[in-house]
Amino acid sequence: MEDLFSILKFDKNGLIPAVVQDACTKRVLMVAYMNRESVEMTFREKKAVFYSRSRAKLWTKGETSGNFMNVEAVDVDCDGDCLLLTVKPDGPACHTGEESCFYRRTDGKEVFDRPKESGADILPRLQAVAEDRLKNPKEGSYTNYLFNKGENKILKKVGEEACEVVIAGKNRDKSEIAYESADLLYHMTVMLVDNGMGWQDVFEELEKRR
Repeated sequence: MEDLFSILKFDKNGLIPAVVQDACTKRVLMVAYMNRESVEMTFREKKAVFYSRSRAKLWTKGETSGNFMNVEAVDVDCDGDCLLLTVKPDGPACHTGEESCFYRRTDGKEVFDRPKESGADILPRLQAVAEDRLKNPKEGSYTNYLFNKGENKILKKVGEEACEVVIAGKNRDKSEIAYESADLLYHMTVMLVDNGMGWQDVFEELEKRR
């Protein structure tokens, strides 16, 4: 083991770049700069703290928006001149309201909105919505209806949807299988959040079985 600050290579202004990545989706959310003090504060507070070059001051991501970056882990690159912060965000990373600051793409000539992607990261994103509903109830929300009804109602729905998936599979109807599987995964998400868990817990268990 080595001392962290004997490894880190800050630039002439005492700064080091930090890449911020979502712990669940693995998407890169933003890039910012840190100095020694902000690195120390990040470890102490478990929230991402950066150094603003334009304002020449420390700033905690989310201090005005409430979209804090809760730090799960910090990795150091091979040369010690860049950090990777793995976080669980409380909201969008970008001031525009986008999930990531990297929401634009270029073909080398023009810049355009990055195509919306649908993949496995939908589960952590769905989880984030359920967690938000639990903390900030919304009138008319079906998710809040389930939370209010409690454990028995949630588990009943998980069981019902699991049976629907079995029936869809037996019918060998692809659209029905997709539809019912989506219902099951949604209700499983609510069940996980109700138990203080998330999809990362499931992913980690699957990793053990590879």
